[in-house]
Amino acid sequence: MTQLGLDAELEKVKGNKKLRAGRGKARNRKWVLRKGPLVIYEEDEKTNIERGFRNIPGVELANVNRLNLLQLAPGGNFGRLCVWTESAFKKLNALYGSYKPGSSIKKGYTLPRPLMTNCDVARIINSNEIQSVLEPAKEPEKSYRQKKNPLKNKSIMGRICPAAAGLAKVRKSPQMLKKMAKNKAAKMSLAKKHSAEKHKYFKNLLAAHIKAPVVEADEE
Repeated sequence: MTQLGLDAELEKVKGNKKLRAGRGKARNRKWVLRKGPLVIYEEDEKTNIERGFRNIPGVELANVNRLNLLQLAPGGNFGRLCVWTESAFKKLNALYGSYKPGSSIKKGYTLPRPLMTNCDVARIINSNEIQSVLEPAKEPEKSYRQKKNPLKNKSIMGRICPAAAGLAKVRKSPQMLKKMAKNKAAKMSLAKKHSAEKHKYFKNLLAAHIKAPVVEADEE
């Protein structure tokens, strides 16, 4: 790894070993370590490559026959430093093939072809060819509506409650007006009667207080 010039990568990983926060410490995930180089090899029988890299912190190994996306792009971030052995790099053509012949190891496997030659959708939409055909964006007309009180406006009340007009006619009918006037007169007479009784009660109370003899306290 030193001959390949990966000293900085190894030091970066070595100095970033930290204690994990939370309950992961009790679940066999006590330490957190940054990802280092990924060594991809073909066979481990002759080179014994796993023993050689097992004690280097941050360095992981992957067999070319069992490539793992979580190792190639940890956390969904592309661009991990990968170290390929010569035999593993040569086996990629036989393993995945090309667009025409396909794979010689996997039966019926060919590389997926991209449906779009340019995947930058924003650049396609903003190109002169597309923008020249499109119509200009239309702005919606601004409408200002005056809010009216349905308790004062009959038409608005009719939209909210269609039966409001019929109820208003019932309230204004002669029979209903006569009944309301009768109830109002009954309430007025009851109020006058209550006021008279209250006045009579306080008048009798005052008269009884005046007629009562005054008792003086005995002198000591």
